[in-house]
Amino acid sequence: MNSGVVHELLVELDRTRPVPLHRQIEAALRAGIRSGRLPLGTSVPPSRRLAAELGVSRGVVVEAYDQLVAEGYLTSTPGSYTRVAAGPCRTGPGGAPAPATVPRIDFGYGRTDPAGFPRAAWLRSLRRVVTNAPHDRLTYLDGYGVPELREALADYLNRARGASASPSRLVITSGFCQAVNLMVDVLARRGARRIAVEDPSADDDLRPLAELRGLEVVGVPVTGDGISVDALERSGADLVILTPSHQWPLGGVLPAAARASVVRWARDRGAVVLEDDYDAEYRYDRAPVGAIQGLAPDVVAHAGSVSKTLTPGLRLGWLVTPPHLTEAVAEAKLLADRGSPAIEQLAFADFLLRGEFDRHLRRMRPIYRRRRDALLGALEEHLPAFEPTGIAAGLHLVAWLPDGLREDDLIAAVAAQGVKVAGVGPYRLTGEGRQGLILGYSDLNEARIVEGVRALATAARELT
Repeated sequence: MNSGVVHELLVELDRTRPVPLHRQIEAALRAGIRSGRLPLGTSVPPSRRLAAELGVSRGVVVEAYDQLVAEGYLTSTPGSYTRVAAGPCRTGPGGAPAPATVPRIDFGYGRTDPAGFPRAAWLRSLRRVVTNAPHDRLTYLDGYGVPELREALADYLNRARGASASPSRLVITSGFCQAVNLMVDVLARRGARRIAVEDPSADDDLRPLAELRGLEVVGVPVTGDGISVDALERSGADLVILTPSHQWPLGGVLPAAARASVVRWARDRGAVVLEDDYDAEYRYDRAPVGAIQGLAPDVVAHAGSVSKTLTPGLRLGWLVTPPHLTEAVAEAKLLADRGSPAIEQLAFADFLLRGEFDRHLRRMRPIYRRRRDALLGALEEHLPAFEPTGIAAGLHLVAWLPDGLREDDLIAAVAAQGVKVAGVGPYRLTGEGRQGLILGYSDLNEARIVEGVRALATAARELT
């Protein structure tokens, strides 16, 4: 219930009208309550103060309040505020929709643990920026982003991801989705007609963008190690979007020979590769795999964000572009939203330069590894017929199902126990394939992971 006092009621009185002033006040307050502008429980100003603000006698306001109390719109208690006692009118027989049921255990994927966000370190960076940032950084900027962040990011990507990034070719975005949007927009205006994506992959954001610009989206099959280069060469694509360091969702790593073939294809065709480096910082059982952009910065664009490392709520990402696209991408970014928030950009630059980002990753890797290990151990104990894959890195794994068990049936059965899982099927572009579940573990502790797998095992036994 709202217990605040409304200091401005937006009551307008027209003294030229024949309607008495107290009736005009009643009508204004009644309309505000019905529309929801004055929520249930809100305290209206004392009659003496409202009378002074409106330039009327206190008796006029008292008469209006008394009438609304009589009608049930207001309630008045001696010695306390007069409060709104009714809510807005409901339209339609159903009223507000019932809230969605929240699962007790959610093996959601594609997200970081929000409880791990380094609030104290981020606050220190924010304070330094707000205190010390030059005035000209707090006004409208160009589409590239603040120079401090582009320099810090170029240094980090070259050092940690094996990229070949120059600050002059970096554009700051609001995340990977915007990076795709900018690239598709620029390439469509330059004559591109077809986009290739991995199959399976998450293309739900891409398809509306492509359709809006008249581009076709085609799927290229993924093998155990990543995209099929032979199929890519037959695709006729002008842009291919890859996750070569940790294929989403199956977890394969594109081998060196296949990477070289993708680069050769792009150069021969005059196409562009967009590399989604979505969770490469989290690896557990293998050495880090460098970005493919480092091999061919002339044809590979490299996109990343803090959504899988810090938190999606910051809405900060980046795009390292091939030289011939940088200016056009920056112009498209400027047209899209006039640039990403400068203060957050400066804070992230400070966060990077002081080593806080590296410290955060070092702190979170063992946490996520323990959760992954708990998931693998629980699967081995309770669901030994399930085959986990993509386990060496990232924040999720895929568990292939044994023959005779269908993912849709298992998802529905375990949902009845309050456990939410997702299937691989919705992310396939062409036909059916092997049945499997996508199990995220980033924001579940070890006990909840084991409890969820036990529920999954119970559901599987019931189905078989």
